[in-house]
Amino acid sequence: MQVYLNGAYSELNEATISPLDRGFLFGDGIYEVTRVVNGKPFRLDDHLARMDEGLAALKINLPSEVRAQIPEIHFELLKRNGLETGQATIYLQISRGMAIPRAHAFPDPEVAPTVYLSAGAFTPHTKLHESGISAITIGDVRWARCNLKTVNLLANVMATNTAKEAGVGTALMVRDGVITESPNANVFGVKDGVLYTYPVSHYILNGITRKTVLDMASDLGIPVREIAIRDTEVDQLSELFISGTTTDVQPIVTLDGNPIGDGKRGPVVKALQDELIKRFHA
Repeated sequence: MQVYLNGAYSELNEATISPLDRGFLFGDGIYEVTRVVNGKPFRLDDHLARMDEGLAALKINLPSEVRAQIPEIHFELLKRNGLETGQATIYLQISRGMAIPRAHAFPDPEVAPTVYLSAGAFTPHTKLHESGISAITIGDVRWARCNLKTVNLLANVMATNTAKEAGVGTALMVRDGVITESPNANVFGVKDGVLYTYPVSHYILNGITRKTVLDMASDLGIPVREIAIRDTEVDQLSELFISGTTTDVQPIVTLDGNPIGDGKRGPVVKALQDELIKRFHA
């Protein structure tokens, strides 16, 4: 695998980052994962806009000449790794950079950010899109700036591992009695033909696929309410699903051992899945 690190392309096993990098020491950085279909990154401009927002919020100053090169780096990595056909993902991470001494305060003077990108082949979870998955609910113990796509993912890691230990596909996190997100995707529910999802706030990441789902719902004539789903309202849902860059539109057919609707993929999910495939290949 060829990767990009701080201005140079190399084999993955040749790329090295200092142990004093603040991304390693503090989780002081942001990341993005972009889906690629036949050499075309899906909604790349949206991913890079969110990257810019995250960098600004963390006060990481990426030189303008480096920022300008990032789209080109995406395409160069696809070429170097033979990923110009089929499906792939591109991972991008930017940390504040390497600083001595180790200190919580931002380095003064500023240091150069660490910029890393990699690309790999991807296979959609087609069978799970049809069969659906089971999920459990757990408490949402993350910090209150979940709208920033930072590399501080330990709470998400622990939640995912809890779901794995429970033998289910994912966990849905609950804060103050309402469902916020899964560890790596946004959550939607269908009640009386209306699509519900947690509104944009500091408590969720405004996912690129989430935006796509809302766009598709509008085009398909599916009513949408950006209103949080209470954990006590789950039994009123006819459909429940998550959306994300690598999960696409993934139905949840049981939650905490109880079926959602008839326990099968529903018509709203199927319509959104079909439309998403069309948009991937547009």
